[in-house]
Amino acid sequence: MAITAANQLELLQTAEAVAREKMIDPDLVIQAMEESLARAAKSRYGAEMDIRVSIDRKTGKATFTRVRTVVADEELENYQAELTVEQAKQYMENPQVGDEIVDEVPPVDLGRIAAQSAKQVILQKVREAERDRQYEEFKDRVGTILNGVVKREEYGNIIVDIGRGEAILRRNEKIGRESYRPNDRIRAYVKDVRRETRGPQVFLSRTDPQFMAELFKMEVPEIYDGIIEIKAVARDPGSRAKIGVISHDSSIDPVGACVGMRGSRVQAVVGELQGEKIDIIPWNEDQATFLVNALQPAEVSKVVIDEEAQKIEVVVPDEQLSLAIGRRGQNVRLASQLTGLDIDILTEAEESARRQAEFAERTKLFVDALDLDEFFAQLLVAEGFTSLEEVAYVDMDELLSIEGVDESTAEELQARARDVIEEQNRKALEAARELGVEDSLIAFEGLTPQMVEALAQDGIKTLEDFATCADWELAGGWTTVDGQRVKDDGLLEKFDVSLEEAQTLIMTARIQLGWVDPSELEADEAEGDELEGAEENEEEAEA
Repeated sequence: MAITAANQLELLQTAEAVAREKMIDPDLVIQAMEESLARAAKSRYGAEMDIRVSIDRKTGKATFTRVRTVVADEELENYQAELTVEQAKQYMENPQVGDEIVDEVPPVDLGRIAAQSAKQVILQKVREAERDRQYEEFKDRVGTILNGVVKREEYGNIIVDIGRGEAILRRNEKIGRESYRPNDRIRAYVKDVRRETRGPQVFLSRTDPQFMAELFKMEVPEIYDGIIEIKAVARDPGSRAKIGVISHDSSIDPVGACVGMRGSRVQAVVGELQGEKIDIIPWNEDQATFLVNALQPAEVSKVVIDEEAQKIEVVVPDEQLSLAIGRRGQNVRLASQLTGLDIDILTEAEESARRQAEFAERTKLFVDALDLDEFFAQLLVAEGFTSLEEVAYVDMDELLSIEGVDESTAEELQARARDVIEEQNRKALEAARELGVEDSLIAFEGLTPQMVEALAQDGIKTLEDFATCADWELAGGWTTVDGQRVKDDGLLEKFDVSLEEAQTLIMTARIQLGWVDPSELEADEAEGDELEGAEENEEEAEA
């Protein structure tokens, strides 16, 4: 297959046709042809030669050239593509390192194998250009909804024609058991667009929570205009969903606007989601109020929030338990996703039993430690006293406010409590010293003898050991593992040491040891305050 005058123009026509079909730049196709012809020429003239091909964009004439680069004498390696300054003098005047000598060589006659190889190079380049064009076109459409036509199914994955390219809807992104046939119309959410070495680059989803949010944006003009905002979405695809909405206009009811006249708006979304039941919930800044709304239709008696642990306890009437949990835990699971909190649901009977157990435990503590009768111990617990420290160091007036407690009784109570605490401290110090704790840790301000003993039992026996601890190691915390929140027990957690207190203790130890310069710490804090102030000013300016 020699490139003669007869088929020069055909090269350009072929490039135009391929570019038109694949919707890419014709110049990219011609560049692919130039590269494929150059590769075929190298197989004829020698792989070490630098053969280049240039196709005239107007006439289609292909020019074959051999390029040799001028290099320094000691750098000469490839005698076919390089030459020294001295050798170059016979081709040009005053040659310099880096100059190129270009000689035209006769066009090659492509054999069957070379022609096939050239065809493969062209096809590969065209595919790469097509993928780049598709990526550039769709990369900014992540987070939007696309309409397409089903082309085929591959191993449960749906290949969708989206006009100027293809997208893939993986089988785990389909709702329930929905199935599609070729030429069915489909609407899906663009979850991701990324460069792939082969295959589709646009990844679709019909199970993503934001798919439902975008559908509501299409059906509810107030959401599109920003009057109503979708604050949170949780879905069990194909079964049930919850969506939290808030109105920025007090005259517009967010729930009513999303439901629409006779449910027309929400039904349009439900129809697209294969009959998925949707609970539309008014969003509230108060977590407890929002959670009560999120657990609808169940009634909630009481809510207790543990902000540090990001957990929440909900107490419901006994007969409401199954309704609050939902079928296979669906209702409470969706409410948990919506609020971002771990939710424990208790019945009123379970909560009452737990409170009684706590009451009995504290009563026994006061009976055993302070040598009180059961009635008097119960009276202390009923007044809100939970520990010996509270009894020992509380203001005298709080004890005198208890019915039947006079000044001498209050003094006796506090004296007994202090004696017990001192004895506990003495025993804890003895145990800590037996474990090898150094005086530097015992004398460290902020740690009680019981805390020092607990640290020693875990191998922390010096101030240096303590200073290397992380705050969560002392106060405890929560870690997310495989989507589940896992509790990390802290060494001092049973002493109610918070994360902030742990940070302060560790930093104080590091300052005492000279590991941290207090002046640098103050400068960092001041810089942080300035940045925070600047951010607040920007937010106010934007508002």
